[in-house]
Amino acid sequence: MTRVQEFSQGVRDMLPMLLGAMPFGIIYGSLAVAAGLSPWQTLAMSVFVFAGSAQFIAISLLSSGVGLTVLLLTTFVVNLRHALYSASLQPFVRHLPARWRMGLAFWLTDEAFAVVQHRYALADQSLNKHWYFLGAALAMYSNWLLCTVIGLVFGQSVPNLAEWGLDFAMLATFIGIVVPMLRNCPQVAAALVAAAVALACYDFPYKLGLMAAAFSGILVGVVLERRSDLPEEELA
Repeated sequence: MTRVQEFSQGVRDMLPMLLGAMPFGIIYGSLAVAAGLSPWQTLAMSVFVFAGSAQFIAISLLSSGVGLTVLLLTTFVVNLRHALYSASLQPFVRHLPARWRMGLAFWLTDEAFAVVQHRYALADQSLNKHWYFLGAALAMYSNWLLCTVIGLVFGQSVPNLAEWGLDFAMLATFIGIVVPMLRNCPQVAAALVAAAVALACYDFPYKLGLMAAAFSGILVGVVLERRSDLPEEELA
């Protein structure tokens, strides 16, 4: 496939993910202003941070009056999953120039990873798959910026927008991303443990329950993966 074909296909394959992210971005735009950010600060966070969950956590912590150290540490831990995404995709992009790798790394999101890793898994010999990556990533980036602006505009005129339940669309999108990737018992166990811990620790301050869920899921997954790799005589 040509560069244009790969880019266009990436945009098209990302469209279902965009629908799920749209309410999330609109709610962020409305809540950020309510949390005390100016419209320009709200938009700048989407432009330069571009991490939905981290942005929500940041405005939540800002509203709580926490210090900068806690805010940075919390958002850093929440975004550690992107290191795993990058490690998975690194074999496919390591031949690209640094300017390409830096751009793709910045635009890498949960949705982009779900779409792009499936494209790289295909056995065709296309040399332009990074253009597919770029198309998918830029589609989500543009969508997020647009929805932030919509949230800024309508958040001022529509009261209690966050209570409309629009964030369920993003939850459904994440379920759609995760479930197809659960291909063996360790992965299923890790997802179930992470979900259980997240529910049990929901009321923890500073979103620590999210961190506990992530670490619990990773720990269970790693332990079970290692056990599955051991010879049967070592398990006996």
